[in-house]
Amino acid sequence: MVSQTTTMISPHVCVIGAGPSGLAAARELRKEGHNVVVLEQNHDIGGQWLYTPNIETEDPLGQKNKFLSVHSSVYASLRLTSPREIMGFTDFPFAVKEEKGRDTRRFPGHRELWLYLRDFVEHFGLRELIRFGTRVEYVGMLEAKKENMKWIVKSTTAEKTVEEVFDAVVVATGHYSKPRLPSIKGMDTWKRKQMHSHTYRVPAPFRNEEVYLSAKSLNNVTQAFSNVVSKRHNLFLRPQISFLHEDGRVFFSDGSSVVADTILYCTGYSYTLPFLDTKGIVGIDDDRVGPLFEHTFPPSLAPSLSFIGIPRKLIAFPFFESQAKWIAQLLSGKKTLPPYNEMIQSIEEFYQSRDLQAIPKHNTHDIASFEYCDKYGDYVGFPHLEEWRKQLCLNALINSEVNLETYRDSWDDDELLQKALLSPHFTQLEP
Repeated sequence: MVSQTTTMISPHVCVIGAGPSGLAAARELRKEGHNVVVLEQNHDIGGQWLYTPNIETEDPLGQKNKFLSVHSSVYASLRLTSPREIMGFTDFPFAVKEEKGRDTRRFPGHRELWLYLRDFVEHFGLRELIRFGTRVEYVGMLEAKKENMKWIVKSTTAEKTVEEVFDAVVVATGHYSKPRLPSIKGMDTWKRKQMHSHTYRVPAPFRNEEVYLSAKSLNNVTQAFSNVVSKRHNLFLRPQISFLHEDGRVFFSDGSSVVADTILYCTGYSYTLPFLDTKGIVGIDDDRVGPLFEHTFPPSLAPSLSFIGIPRKLIAFPFFESQAKWIAQLLSGKKTLPPYNEMIQSIEEFYQSRDLQAIPKHNTHDIASFEYCDKYGDYVGFPHLEEWRKQLCLNALINSEVNLETYRDSWDDDELLQKALLSPHFTQLEP
């Protein structure tokens, strides 16, 4: 029960979220001399990587409540899809730890990445900056003048509600929690179980059941995935679902149908900012968050409001670092943003380029470009991605397309791996 409301004046920077992007922000902001407070709704660091086995409190489709009760979408058997060598922060490699309970594989399970983040927090002394069990309910402008922008942040714990005033807010809440659902005729009246992969954890509830995998286009199903399906006697590929009948039948676009007990939607995730009130300046339109200059800064509110971790399909941790450094140096006055009109023009030109490539709006923030990461780093003098890091990333992608089941445990890039392990990135922490 919330029993107390307190108002404080805190001339600090507020970071929302203690996942990888929030931790990177906290480290760089403090390094730049800012007073930092990190508000984290869970009991520990990690964000998406803090595995939550109990999902009973969450709506199976994640749509009923303004705030999700479960943040992580990680399932029990999840392993990384990228090799550990490419994933570490630039000054803190994701190295193998020969300790009890650690996962030494190149593509470890999710817990090993959480342990890496825990090690990062302890190494840089970040835990003291974080308030755990604190959910942000509201962020809004207190002073609307850009030269003296202030933000009021309302947060709740089990005991109290706190309203604080900050000079700047960094939003680092991730984008793999809020289910993105399709629109299928009959969804609202279908009487059997429907759930999103956000609440999938273990396969036991589906044991001995037939599983039908519906794809929007069977032509887009990779050969590696088809090979996996062909090896399972109870796994079948089907075309796109056309409608659902309330008696349990599922009809596909080719006219075929099956009777199903459960529909599990593996349809991705949406950006959500349920706490943020910018009077319409920043919005989400079909998963396009904006307007944001370089996916980070709303031109009329920056640098007092910024977003870290919005882009997808890139080597995340080094990119988070470059974002965090830029934000920190803007707030200290070391760097300045381009004029407002130039930022707006840049955003419009980016949107136009996506339209010309016929990229759907909901894929606005899918980057998939090493060159973009390097260009972004140039704003703040951040080093370009190493060639070995880029090539190891590409190798994993190529190998996964050849053999989805075994690529994590069978590879042929030992020479490149040795080059990575002997690079300054991995040798920097040696005694």
